Amino acid sequence: MRVLIALDASPTCGDVVSAVAARPWPPNTTFLLLHVLDPFPFSKAPLSLSRARQHAAAQLKEAGRKLCAGGWAMKEEVVFGRARHELPKLAESWKADLIVVGSSGVGDLTRFLVGSTARAVLRHAHCSVEVVRPRHDKSGTLPGDTKILVATDGSECSVAALKSVANRPWPAGTHFRVMSIPEPFMPLGQFPYFELKEVEKLNTEALKDAKRYADAGVKTLRDSGLEADPATPLPRDSDAREIVHEAEHWHAHLVVLGSHGRHGFDRLTLGSVSEHVALHAPCSVEVIRQSQPPKQKSKPSRRKRS
Repeated sequence: MRVLIALDASPTCGDVVSAVAARPWPPNTTFLLLHVLDPFPFSKAPLSLSRARQHAAAQLKEAGRKLCAGGWAMKEEVVFGRARHELPKLAESWKADLIVVGSSGVGDLTRFLVGSTARAVLRHAHCSVEVVRPRHDKSGTLPGDTKILVATDGSECSVAALKSVANRPWPAGTHFRVMSIPEPFMPLGQFPYFELKEVEKLNTEALKDAKRYADAGVKTLRDSGLEADPATPLPRDSDAREIVHEAEHWHAHLVVLGSHGRHGFDRLTLGSVSEHVALHAPCSVEVIRQSQPPKQKSKPSRRKRS
């Protein structure tokens, strides 16, 4: 597995790397610690640009000590450009399986920049993306009662996310909750053009579907020896907000969900559940995106001459 970790090169960026180092990863995983340095502010100060690059390189090297201590293969790199543009391209050229975007800064400007970068990466990257929000722990490792919330709607991308979680070496004591939200779910009395019995039938069918998806997800995890239980909360808001609410209420350490991979106009107009959860959840969020092979051009059919 190839994991690209995008860092802001602040003195506390090591917190993000520590959070990543504490997570379980497949054997032979390789990490790339990357900082994208915007040269525009230094357009008239080349010496300052050189010093900024040296400072960023030193911060990455220091932050990477946790990964080195764990025996993981790792390298650091500082490149010029704008992070939101360069990260998806660099991840594709490096053939990354996962991009980790994180910052331990707490200022309004830092939150804004990290949010805009994460949004751009979520929309344009061809691989999975995780937004890391470190939890400060004295031991620097995952607690024994780690809680992982996995959201599913029964789709192919949700199944891929569940399989990805099931195939990882989680530490003992990790607990999983598979969440599925009934959809569409129509509150009684708000749709006068539907008969009451029809609304009840639709709601009953939606709830059954959600329970089936959640139970199937639990089975996938339990078959790998993981402790999991289902959750099918009745929606009071949009799916994205319900997932964020469940993460807050359950005190989840990580949310995992699949991405339908919409691009272009549909993505902008319809929005994205995964994008909203990644930017607003109180914990780290991993968005699993399936790698799709390039489409083959169909050959034009030739008519037989009579």
